[in-house]
Amino acid sequence: MELEFYGAAGEVTGSCHVLRVAGRTVLLDCGLLQGGHDAAARNTAPFPFDARRIDAVVLSHAHIDHCGRLPLLVKRGFRGPIYTNAACRDLLPVLLRDTAELAARDVERSNRRRDPDERPAVALYDLQDVERTLELVHALRYDERRALLPGLEVCVRDAGHILGSSSLELWCSEGPVTRKLVFSGDLGQYDSPILQDPHHFDTADLVLMESTYGERLHRDRAATVVELGEIIAQAARDRGNVLIPAFAVGRSQEILYLLGLHHDAWQLRNWQIFLDSPMAIEASKIYWRHAERFDADAVHLRAQFAAMPELSNLHLCRTPDESRAINELRSHALVIAGSGMCNGGRILHHLMHNLERPECHVVITGFQAPGTLGRALVDRAPFVRIYGHSIRVAAKVHTLGGLSAHGDQDDLLKWYEAFEGRPPVRLVHGEPRSADALRAKLAALGAQVAVAKAGERLDLVTMEGLR
Repeated sequence: MELEFYGAAGEVTGSCHVLRVAGRTVLLDCGLLQGGHDAAARNTAPFPFDARRIDAVVLSHAHIDHCGRLPLLVKRGFRGPIYTNAACRDLLPVLLRDTAELAARDVERSNRRRDPDERPAVALYDLQDVERTLELVHALRYDERRALLPGLEVCVRDAGHILGSSSLELWCSEGPVTRKLVFSGDLGQYDSPILQDPHHFDTADLVLMESTYGERLHRDRAATVVELGEIIAQAARDRGNVLIPAFAVGRSQEILYLLGLHHDAWQLRNWQIFLDSPMAIEASKIYWRHAERFDADAVHLRAQFAAMPELSNLHLCRTPDESRAINELRSHALVIAGSGMCNGGRILHHLMHNLERPECHVVITGFQAPGTLGRALVDRAPFVRIYGHSIRVAAKVHTLGGLSAHGDQDDLLKWYEAFEGRPPVRLVHGEPRSADALRAKLAALGAQVAVAKAGERLDLVTMEGLR
């Protein structure tokens, strides 16, 4: 009975951990690596296990860095069940199909430019692999303990990160020994709009915990909302546009929620608002269908509408022509477009048309992995490359950490402090600096804590080195 760390150990993306219990092998997540010059090569590399011998996958949520290699797992022979909650199940087709379609377009573009003697590029997986993956997905109810395999019982709890995000409570048994493992998944902020707060656990023998913002404190949410309103007001005075690169699931919906809530105060009637992401449009509809996961304020809002509410000046852009038409607008266009890290999608075209204009504003609202265009903008790079062109960054770039879907250091500590007896912790899903800062804070609380290393194995029977 052991836990092995594979992905998101010492880094943020590529979440994947291997649990072995009672002769069965289960994956916790199977995510895509994002950012960095070697991400593509690492994604295509062989798994450190035989995909055909994996008995099941338990998935925390639908973000691509947690689910994005599931079709590759299937392509390489996995045929077992994929367990998650119903909202995550409903979001998976939207994200995985989009990822496959983007990959196909990237391969087509790359092959048009390749030399005659160069090997053609091949996509990591295709839509057929995605459809085979979706056939394997089984929904679990929140807060209901369920036996999945001999020796393994699971309960999914709300993580408050995006719709359908879960923390996983796992009871692992071999002979007379039972160990309770809690995997945080990605934890959201407390008191964030729309979603419920992260579930508080009471006991665990081992906590597998994310550390994305383990070294940072977000700005107060109320102050962040005020700042967003001030950015929009400044852009109006500058007579420029506002670009918001946003993750299609989670961030786009929260931003729309805030724009509706403050429509009059922010004088948004003077703006044209564009949700330029077919994936975000579909995800928003799925959000609306799962009101059982909303907090009290969002439930009240939902009760006032028969369908997804739309701002009077909100344009849902589904086609490429609708997207391209936005770039004819020189001012008072507020554009929410994917991808959230600016490493693909329609936001790239809008950045090409607006970054060199000092009157325009770019609002970064989520984590930006090293090596991504979004990270370069956050780091205030004077020039960036988009589609092979060097673009001067003259637009004003704002980073609003208070809108992040990830909890900050205080949120993470609050979540852990609910556990009785300070159970041992392994930190994952964080850059080294963030994970180490959180490690020090947890150690000060009396926890036995270490940062997970790729390839490290923990014996869950002896718990050696954990107590």
